[in-house]
Amino acid sequence: MTEAGPTLKGFFEEARQGRLVGMRCGRCGNPAIPPREFCDACGERAWQRLPLSGRGRIASYTVIRVAPARHAGDAPYAIAVVRLEEGVSLLGRVVGAPFEQLAVGLPVRFRPLLIQDRPALGFEPA
Repeated sequence: MTEAGPTLKGFFEEARQGRLVGMRCGRCGNPAIPPREFCDACGERAWQRLPLSGRGRIASYTVIRVAPARHAGDAPYAIAVVRLEEGVSLLGRVVGAPFEQLAVGLPVRFRPLLIQDRPALGFEPA
């Protein structure tokens, strides 16, 4: 049975509760992170819910020292692209690690964050 693809709002509501949920195409098996209407690989709309482990490795990162006005009080902070075990990538803040410890390949795990009372994706060393 296929389900409608998750919405961005629903994705972040689940993240607030400590759950990462993506979707997998029921036709070709391609994993994806919301929101997407059609599968990037085959063009179908045959989405199924895909619980994500939240475990992965840093693929790329940067330290934000001069932040946008809305986040100026948070600087400096690190953000990273994390490649999850399930094969999808997410962008999130890196917490719980000194900047000097950050490296491509560092194992991390998902940690829900609230930034200015809004759910956000965080990752900490595993």
